[in-house]
Amino acid sequence: MPDQVNWTALGVFIFFFVLVTVLGFGASRWQSARQQGSHLEEWGLGGRNFGAWITWFLVGGDFYTAYTVIAVPALVYAVGAYGFFALPYTILVYPIVYLIMPRLWHAAQKAGHVTAADVVFGRYRSRPLEFAIALTGVVATMPYIALQLVGMEVVIKALGLTGELPLAAAFVILALYTYAAGLRAPALIAFVKDLMIYIVVLVAVVLVPAKLGGYGHVFSAAGEAFAAKGGATGLTLKPAQILPFATLALGSAMAAFMYPHTLTGIFAANSADTIRKNAVFLPAYTILLGLIALLGFMAYAAHITVASNNDVVPALFNALFPSWFSGFAFAAIAIGALVPAAVMSIGAANLFTRNFWKPYVDPAVTPEGEAKVAKLVSLVVKVGALVFILFLPTKFALDLQLLGGVWILQTFPSVVFGLFFGWFGARALLGGWAVGIVAGSVLAFSDGIKPVHTFMLGGDSYTAYTGLLALVLNIAVAVIIQLIAGEKRKD
Repeated sequence: MPDQVNWTALGVFIFFFVLVTVLGFGASRWQSARQQGSHLEEWGLGGRNFGAWITWFLVGGDFYTAYTVIAVPALVYAVGAYGFFALPYTILVYPIVYLIMPRLWHAAQKAGHVTAADVVFGRYRSRPLEFAIALTGVVATMPYIALQLVGMEVVIKALGLTGELPLAAAFVILALYTYAAGLRAPALIAFVKDLMIYIVVLVAVVLVPAKLGGYGHVFSAAGEAFAAKGGATGLTLKPAQILPFATLALGSAMAAFMYPHTLTGIFAANSADTIRKNAVFLPAYTILLGLIALLGFMAYAAHITVASNNDVVPALFNALFPSWFSGFAFAAIAIGALVPAAVMSIGAANLFTRNFWKPYVDPAVTPEGEAKVAKLVSLVVKVGALVFILFLPTKFALDLQLLGGVWILQTFPSVVFGLFFGWFGARALLGGWAVGIVAGSVLAFSDGIKPVHTFMLGGDSYTAYTGLLALVLNIAVAVIIQLIAGEKRKD
């Protein structure tokens, strides 16, 4: 209803949204090259010209999404300590980045590869394996883009706006400046987005506890609430939660930089040393994530009650801060959706263009033609994600995103193993991938699309991350096929 709209918050929100829109359209002239936008490397990878500072914001911007700001506190609010698995996951991921990603960057830069599937084909010369990696990347990315819309929906609702028009308008703007500027648009906007998020979180973790009687009261109120809920919730992990907690953290860390959007940020770096420097300094985002997660506990001390856990953070800001700061915070979250959504759509468009359109539809396509196809596909991907979220229940989008994590993890052997040793052949990796995808999907669906699976071993039950279980099976099958077939990779 119009009288429910928070006009002050909405005005601040619109101001910052317009600011990033101007930056997005202006990004086409930022660090422009002579062939700006005319080649896929220029449009889809920013000319591979991003240094340590830009890469830090870009990778952090597309790794820590709006849904992270919404979902992590919501999960902590719902289940307590178990929701903090995202913290060790983001600690584990950076050594993986330091060891693996510089080698992957070298392989891509040397041969002019734009996607992980390009690297896989260059290494194994197998079109079926290339197609499998590309298809997995696109399918796993689509619900991830849709979930950025979930974050935007939550803050738009908190402003008092109803209907789908504001959300659709925001994504139309996103689509247009991504089409015009390519990867440079989210890279430039990431500066503003990350600065805003840091301001919001640092203000919140200082002022909210001060308003609520200190952190002692925050943890006490959360502990009492979890005790009243009973079950597996609490301020500390239950013994049965330790294994699923650990495997979720490890599996998520291994999967994180297999996604097209995170790899796009890696491939856009100007050197392997840039990637190593980022692996050293990106853990600053882990500190930020830990502070964000605490908002879930603070909601109990503030006596926040919500119909959906996803509404916790906006409800907390609306209850404890003046309207102008709520508008600033909601703008930060919404802009935090635009950066990863743009990079995700670019990553998916790069995969479609290089690993489907070029090999199967138009092998003679020019670099300029590749860029045109990728631009159009990036629009289709965004429209598809918008339709997805408007016509399917939000829970279904979240369920598919959980499946996406299981699926993308199955690309790890094909993308990573060949960087360190050449024992596996394409047939073995493709067989392992297929078994991992099928097994992971079957386990996930049988468990109601939950990220963990319980199995019996020696009369005892164990619960672990479904994606990691499927990956173990994936590798085992690949080893068996390799021992039988004896095929090596084709260099």
